[in-house]
This record gives sequence, structure tokens and C-alpha cells, in this order.
Amino acid sequence: MVISVQNITANTAMVLWPTIPSCADSFYSIMYQSNWNTMMPGYSREHFQRQERIPGSRTFYIVENLTPLTTYILCVTCQSANPSSDQCKIFHTLAQDPSSVSSKKKDLALGIWLTSSIILLIIACILLYGCLHIWWRKRQERARAQNVESNDEDKRQAWVSSEKSAENYENPALLPVSEDRNREDTNTDRSNVATTVNDPLTANETNSLTYIDQEEEAVQSTAVN
Repeated sequence: MVISVQNITANTAMVLWPTIPSCADSFYSIMYQSNWNTMMPGYSREHFQRQERIPGSRTFYIVENLTPLTTYILCVTCQSANPSSDQCKIFHTLAQDPSSVSSKKKDLALGIWLTSSIILLIIACILLYGCLHIWWRKRQERARAQNVESNDEDKRQAWVSSEKSAENYENPALLPVSEDRNREDTNTDRSNVATTVNDPLTANETNSLTYIDQEEEAVQSTAVN
């Protein structure tokens, strides 16, 4: 079986092989290993660190994640049999393309930048939430303190009013001047009413005495005549 390796780059290679009738309903095993020159001779499966299973209907496979400027040996067998020399192929990967290196660096930098931006955004959201939570809690505490102060002030004013009422009830002489004046006005009105009630009697008595005096004068004048 002739193995062909094509489209070799710094990181990939495409391997092709002819169809094996006995593997049409089974699978192919692709085995490859780097730095084959440093290994012991032979094609035992244990010498290969990477192995892939390919469906029997396919006759090609793209090997990825290869190392640039590296020698590889690749073998294709039916099922899990040990490969023979005619089922293996040695190839060398190319040097890394500078444009691909720069693009990879750009992709890496872009990924790092996006990750950092997301992390900073999350931190900013957490800090904003913490600040808003602290502000809201202080506002509630301030409103609660104002309510307590207003309640204390109302209680203090009610207590002062009750104390004044108690003192006025216990000491009538300490009533306010306005109350004394009201009392004086009330007494004056009462005296005026009393005087008004007594005036008609006094007037009647005066009229009676005047009438009597007039009769006496008339009698005296008649006697003289």
C-alpha cells in the first residue's frame, strides 16, 4: 500500500492511501510520531504516541497540530494491526509563516484584550452595585433617624403641654393674664346686668314719691283758697 503525504505546512499535512477491501466495513488506523530518528528501529504500535481511527469509507485524513520544522513518520493500517514499512511515510513540516505567526499573535492579543475587558466590566458592575447598596442603606438609616427625632420632638411637646395643663389645674392663681381679664370682663357684665335689673324698681319708687308730693301741694293750695 502506497502512502502519500501532501499539502504539508508548518502545522498540518494531508495523508492519502488506497482503498483496502478488507477495511471497507471496518476502520483505518493512522499513527504518527515526531522525531522518528531518535526512536528505536521498528514499526510497533507502541512506538507511536498519536493514533486516530478513520471510517473505512474514507481514504484521506488531515493531520493537525504539528510542530514546525519537525520530522514525522506516519503509518496507515487496517484496523489495529502493526504497520509495515510500505504502510509508512516520513515527511518534514515547514517553517512557520511570519504572516500566520503575526495573525496568531493578533488573535491572542485580541483574546486577551476581550477577556480583560469582560473581567473589568464585571468588576465595575460589582463595585457599582456595592456603592448603590451602601448609598441606599445610608439613606434608609438617615430617614429612620429623622423619623425617630420627629417622634421624640412630638413626644417632648406633648409632655410639655401636659405639664403646663397640670400646673394650671393645681395652681389656679397661675392662670394666664388673658384668663384673668376674661374673668374681670365676666364680673363687669354680671354687675351691669344686676344694675339693669334693679333700675326699674328705683324708677318706679321715684315716680311714686313725685306723684305724692304733687297731691300734697294740691291739697295745701286748696286749703289756702
